[in-house]
Amino acid sequence: MRIFVAILAIMIAVVFVGSAMAVPPGKQAQFAGGPMGKVTFDGKIHADKGLKCNDCHTKIFQMKREAKPKVADHKSDKFCFACHNGSKAFATDGNCAKCHKK
Repeated sequence: MRIFVAILAIMIAVVFVGSAMAVPPGKQAQFAGGPMGKVTFDGKIHADKGLKCNDCHTKIFQMKREAKPKVADHKSDKFCFACHNGSKAFATDGNCAKCHKK
């Protein structure tokens, strides 16, 4: 019985740690954006478009802040650009100010 309770407690802790690290609707995460200015991820904007956390995590992003896209990645299917390619969501070409804020 003790083993069952211990396993259950660990599972609950893992669920809460994972959700504490996520950016839920209404919250924002900011990332260094180099000379173009910081990039702000807004969970509400994405949720308003009908997206759920699992649509990107863990398919495109791991459940941690590891994303460090480079300029060359803007033309790839990595990171944000898997969707922001002009067909699924707005393209990055000519839209720098939509993400980068000085």
